[in-house]
Amino acid sequence: MKLKQIFPFCLFLIVIFSSCKKDELITDSSAKLEFSVDTVLFDTVFHYAGSTTKVFRIYNKHDQPINISKAYLAGGASSAFKLNIDGISTTSSMPILTDIEILGGDSMYVFVQVYVNPSGSMPLLVKDSIIFETNGNIQDVNLIAIGQDVYLHKPDPGKFYSVITPPGTNFTFPVDKPHLVFGYLVVDSATIVTIPAGAKIYMHNNAVLWVYKDGTLEVLGLPANKVTFQGDRLEPEYAYVPGQWGKIWLSALSKNNIIDWAVIKNGQIGIQADTVASLTTPTLRVSNTIVKNMSAAAIFGQGAHIRAVNCVFANCGQYVAALTLGGKYRFEHCTFANYWSYDSRSTPVLAFSNYYESSVGTILRPLDSCYFGNCIIYGNIDEEIGIDSLASAGPGNFSYEFEFCNIKTSFAFDEHFTTCVNGDPGFVDVTVNNYKLNATAFSIDKGNTVINISKDLNDANRPNPSTSIPDLGAYEFY
Repeated sequence: MKLKQIFPFCLFLIVIFSSCKKDELITDSSAKLEFSVDTVLFDTVFHYAGSTTKVFRIYNKHDQPINISKAYLAGGASSAFKLNIDGISTTSSMPILTDIEILGGDSMYVFVQVYVNPSGSMPLLVKDSIIFETNGNIQDVNLIAIGQDVYLHKPDPGKFYSVITPPGTNFTFPVDKPHLVFGYLVVDSATIVTIPAGAKIYMHNNAVLWVYKDGTLEVLGLPANKVTFQGDRLEPEYAYVPGQWGKIWLSALSKNNIIDWAVIKNGQIGIQADTVASLTTPTLRVSNTIVKNMSAAAIFGQGAHIRAVNCVFANCGQYVAALTLGGKYRFEHCTFANYWSYDSRSTPVLAFSNYYESSVGTILRPLDSCYFGNCIIYGNIDEEIGIDSLASAGPGNFSYEFEFCNIKTSFAFDEHFTTCVNGDPGFVDVTVNNYKLNATAFSIDKGNTVINISKDLNDANRPNPSTSIPDLGAYEFY
């Protein structure tokens, strides 16, 4: 064989040999796995809600394949955790997974679930670890979960709802454990349901708290012990995610509803209040409350009567406040703010109207009055109020007034706007929903002293003792 023929042949053998070498399993005891985490932490997992899935990765950073001879839970078949590696799950009959091969320079996902069964009001700490045996080496990844027992509210068999208590009987939520709501939870007719200070209400996907006709909801938090409504996904990555549950729905003819010192967050609609037969008594009195991070709206009125004081309505995918089908509304020292960043927004912070379209045509529903005093209405688009009146509406059918408000708008400040301004309010940090005022805020000392709301949303005196003029919005600067 000639030299020029021998050289390519030798090169071919070298390549083949090298390829075979790379395909051989590495068996050296110094070859170990690497992991994306050393501990998998599950935040609070509710007794009845199963588990979210956590994921981490195993890395083989060597050139040759490596074989995991065994992977298993240290707690064995009695472990609260379950594994899935490379599409194969642990079960009671197969608690150990064997011979899992990872190619050189490759990685593999591990999926972990936990199912807890705590009892009592105190959280339960659940621990375990995943053991990996490779080339005589034993490595592990820790697993930690916090389980929490709850009062469970889930639909009755064959229904989409459950009733808190029979019609005509009153009920107070206990607060020794959180409440977890699936489906529609109903406050029935002629029933008063009270949710006292410190209660935590966790709403599952699309869950709704529904106050039926002649029913009454009383949410009675305290400045240092608020009532919280939020989704049941408690991992840190869900802390600001909207749309995780449905809404608080005050349906037509519900009455005398009160929400005081509450935080309502991360749903689709914060509070929806529907048509009433009379405008003499508010459908809802809401005070000292924050409603934020809603995929649609923080407060949605349909011909309702709402009285609001010291509230923040903020950060929604559509309107922050949509007051439709007429009604009667009064807002004092409220902050309406929208700096929505999940996608583009074209709808204003605030919109109100006095009609609706039906199958028989356009129906007038008078806006008896719509008053905003010492409020901030601001956001990150050019126009933040939408005023939609039926052209044929006569006198008295569309009554609204802004008095001593800071409004982002192109509307001329006519007879409907008294001593109003338009300037950046001076919020501390809208990226984390902090709508308090900073030291140089434009909204400081621009309020009407006639509006006498003596405390702010921090339960601090209004006005600040250093001045005799209140600030705009829900917070007084200190």
